Amino acid sequence: MPSSPRAFTLSDFDFELPESLIAQHPTPERSASRLLDGRSSPSVHRIFRELPELLNAGDLLVFNDTRVLKARLFGEKASGGKLELLIERVLEDGEIVAHMRVSKKPLPGARIHMCGGLRRGGFDAVLLGRWPDENGPLFRFQLQGPAGETPYELMERHGHLPLPPYIERQQSEGDDPDAAEDSQRYQTVFASKPGAVAAPTAALHFDEAVLARLAERGVERASVTLHVGAGTFQPVKTEDLAEHQMHSEWYDIPLATLAALERCRQRGGRVIAVGTTTVRTLESWAQSGRTQGDTNIFITPGFAFQVVDLLVTNFHLPKSTLMMLVSALAGYDQVMDLYRQAIAHHYRFFSYGDSMLLERQR
Repeated sequence: MPSSPRAFTLSDFDFELPESLIAQHPTPERSASRLLDGRSSPSVHRIFRELPELLNAGDLLVFNDTRVLKARLFGEKASGGKLELLIERVLEDGEIVAHMRVSKKPLPGARIHMCGGLRRGGFDAVLLGRWPDENGPLFRFQLQGPAGETPYELMERHGHLPLPPYIERQQSEGDDPDAAEDSQRYQTVFASKPGAVAAPTAALHFDEAVLARLAERGVERASVTLHVGAGTFQPVKTEDLAEHQMHSEWYDIPLATLAALERCRQRGGRVIAVGTTTVRTLESWAQSGRTQGDTNIFITPGFAFQVVDLLVTNFHLPKSTLMMLVSALAGYDQVMDLYRQAIAHHYRFFSYGDSMLLERQR
């Protein structure tokens, strides 16, 4: 009789990571980061700019073209108490939903003075309630700025890029000496659809030279959009994975990408997803048939992949849903061994860190 599939728990995805390996700044050049080629055993240590030579003519590389918003904003209550908003989503009616960090939360109807307030060149935010319901974890606001300015324009003028919590450089209302670097390097070179509060970090390694070499090799490119939410950094807290409540993110797959996927299938090429957000988008579409909407897909070992053949990805946090996703794709034992190798060879971890190339286990 075949053996039963292994039942994984949260502890299976834990590992010890020296703090010195958490990248605080990007490499001087995007494609100069390291690439751990984990498609075979033993794995191969490479430089990211070698990626085009590892792909074949007829393969399809799929990116996430989301653009990170300057979604972190500082303000104060009428009482003078300081607070911070991290805007998660702009709603169709121009209202926004946000995480709020404050010592004592204001009541609905309260007016918050953001970035000095409307009278001092900033804008105001009126708290309307919680979201998505009266007990929801986020807060819904109506922004009130100079006439005609949209929430996107207000964020661009007053906001800060919301760096991940493990990047220890502190942002504040004052000058940030690293803001210029982050503004350039915490966006992908093809970021075009504003809406994310975190970058699709596997794509940060691509530069124009790598893209040109991919085209020369005959590798086709396509894009999807998934607006990465702050929930991507939330740790799983339940030992039983089935009890975890996965966060929801909005995605869109254009018709041109659907056509590219079909051409790739017809010619026998491989679909290479750039980043876990692209995996979640493509596999959400394969499961639901919907090309646009919200997804809370939770990919763990045992998941039946329908679209993705290979994955370019960064190294992820212990006990994270992303560790579970990559283990589902490439195999748990293979992924954990690759992480041990990466630590032993001093790879750089997380958003500004190095990358891996993984193949779907058959």
